[in-house]
Amino acid sequence: MATDLVPFKTSSAGIVSPEVKVPRGNVLAALSLAGPTAAGIATAAATGSVAAAVVGAAIGAVAMFAPKIANQWERAVVLKFGRYVGMRGPGVFWVVPGVHTVAAWVDQRTVTTAFAAEQTLTSDAVPVNVDAVLFWTVYDPEKAALEVQDYRQAVSWAAQTALRDIIGRTSLTELLRGRLHIEKELQALIDERTTPWGVSVHSVEMRDVVIPASLQDAMSREAQAAREKQARIILGEAEVEIAKLFEKAAEAYQANPTALQLRQMNILYEGLKQKGGMMVVPSTMVESMGPAGVMAATAMAQQQAAQQQAARPAPPAANGQPDEDAPLRVVPDLPLFGENG
Repeated sequence: MATDLVPFKTSSAGIVSPEVKVPRGNVLAALSLAGPTAAGIATAAATGSVAAAVVGAAIGAVAMFAPKIANQWERAVVLKFGRYVGMRGPGVFWVVPGVHTVAAWVDQRTVTTAFAAEQTLTSDAVPVNVDAVLFWTVYDPEKAALEVQDYRQAVSWAAQTALRDIIGRTSLTELLRGRLHIEKELQALIDERTTPWGVSVHSVEMRDVVIPASLQDAMSREAQAAREKQARIILGEAEVEIAKLFEKAAEAYQANPTALQLRQMNILYEGLKQKGGMMVVPSTMVESMGPAGVMAATAMAQQQAAQQQAARPAPPAANGQPDEDAPLRVVPDLPLFGENG
């Protein structure tokens, strides 16, 4: 079996750790070992010489390291006596055992790296915890293998330090409201640091921003106070608009007393339609409408109440409670204090 090693591994937390060195085997390596070994055994059986079997096994053990297979997304870094000679793959390629070595296998697929900044102070001295995810790929395997010792770990640390740098010169308000701008700025900063290593950053996404619980309560109270202030402002503006409309209505009624009397009768009628046995109206309204107008409005309201009562069964009246369907009465109130008559 071939023993090409893959020394890189990224954990779920974004911390890069050395991967357990697992041999990379392939079918050609097994055939390269089995062919010479079988030929040596066959020769030893025919000639009766054990040396033929030993030689065949030795040739097979050396030949098994010659064939290599790189996956479609991989590139192999090949060294000749320690000097870089080129990239190989994807597919099958051959090396000379003892002369060439495969130093590393570079994965050119998109890689996701989670990183975080804990208890980092913003520009307004607020400690925050920020979690983010980095999406990147290796566009130049030669640089990734030769310019940096461990490009995965280097990308992880570059992302974390860039995040701390961005948080340190950003206020809490900008951090919470301007995530898109911060993500673009963070992507540009990380990409600038990793480009010499043959790494291209596609995007950075901030997953969560955690602030202290006491500050969360204070921000919640501030937001609630702002909403109450806005509600009161809207209510005041509505009152101003209503007052202006009442002013226009008063001018119209002042020029047309008949319209004012009709409006009074309509108000009285609408009030008498509601449930209840008594309605108190100002004496000035009764005087302006006249007895005939008041009685007409009362009669119309009583007629409508009687029709509604006939349409549904009357519920029994509770002891000590007024009957809601009792005949309606209009009681003029006393003259206002200071009024004549």
